Amino acid sequence: MTAKPTVTRRSILKGAGAAALAAPLYSKSALASSGEINILMWSDYLPPEFISGFEAKTGIKVNYTGIGSNEEIINKMKATKGQGFDIVSPTNNRSLQWGPLELLKPFDMNKVNVDAVNPAMAKIGTDAWNFDGAGVHWLPHIWGTEGIAYRTDKWLPAGDAPSYGDVWSEENAGKTMGRAHSMMLGAGLYMEASGEMEPGSVWAAYNDEDTMRKVWGQIADWCIERKNRIKLIWNDADTQKNGLLNEGVVVGQTWDGPPLALKSAGEPVHYQAPVEGAMAWVDGMSMPVGAQNEEQVYAFIDYAYEKEPAGKAIDSHGYNSPVLEADSFSGDVYKKNFAEAYPGDSLANLNPWPAEAPWYADVRTEFVNKFKSA
Repeated sequence: MTAKPTVTRRSILKGAGAAALAAPLYSKSALASSGEINILMWSDYLPPEFISGFEAKTGIKVNYTGIGSNEEIINKMKATKGQGFDIVSPTNNRSLQWGPLELLKPFDMNKVNVDAVNPAMAKIGTDAWNFDGAGVHWLPHIWGTEGIAYRTDKWLPAGDAPSYGDVWSEENAGKTMGRAHSMMLGAGLYMEASGEMEPGSVWAAYNDEDTMRKVWGQIADWCIERKNRIKLIWNDADTQKNGLLNEGVVVGQTWDGPPLALKSAGEPVHYQAPVEGAMAWVDGMSMPVGAQNEEQVYAFIDYAYEKEPAGKAIDSHGYNSPVLEADSFSGDVYKKNFAEAYPGDSLANLNPWPAEAPWYADVRTEFVNKFKSA
């Protein structure tokens, strides 16, 4: 069994020690003064203030279509053969699925101020998204984690930090939620930590299909036995917020952004990295082969990589920005929430979400469907 990938505060947050990127000869293109841009992106990533600021500065109209999963992005692009949108937002670990599809085109890195972002995150594009040596097909945009959210007025963890197991516990039966596939992965990490599964099994499942089927078969059986304890299965940010506010959910496995946005608004909600380690991801910006408004794409990237709009957006969506020093433009509430979400060695214990081969995604869907239909 392979060991869990490790990550440190330096590598995730600052990029120190990362291999140096070849700095492009960056020449900032003049911002387009008119036109439009069609964006397919996660449903809470572009706050109204961010969009209005971009439109006021550039004169470019934003047509924003919100989505809630990587599968939605991939399926839309496959159905239209890469037409209809100028920017899409895949997660970093989906490169092995996107490469063979040939639905993205590389960026002209001379038009991208890549020095404005965390070099460790920019390196994901140069390493994992340089398809067939044609160039960078992905740029970092938003990063965050998946961990545990809970209602502080109704439940508190037994120790200093919650566990993925709290979502499945008898104590919280009928009052929990999660996204099916990642909630099952979280269950696997809990099974390892509690001695019910061999350590390293969850990560070894990414190596080959036989191992994956063995590991996920065990996980699926465990989850199906406890399925009646789960109240809500979510697939987007709004469902997570509604679950915590209106659906009686007390504990959930969630993204960091939605519960932290609620916490910032004064709701009795907390988000924290669990003892098993939060799952870390970076969502990016990619350009479909059918993108019609390339000048506007580079204008959007210019704006997204400015410290002030990136930092102010943090306060609204609750996630984190790869733009260096963006957090200096965020409020004190964001900084407090971040510190409380990742206390102690939580950042050193993050689990970077591994790259998923197409076979892995297909087999996982089999087990997810088995769980859902049980």
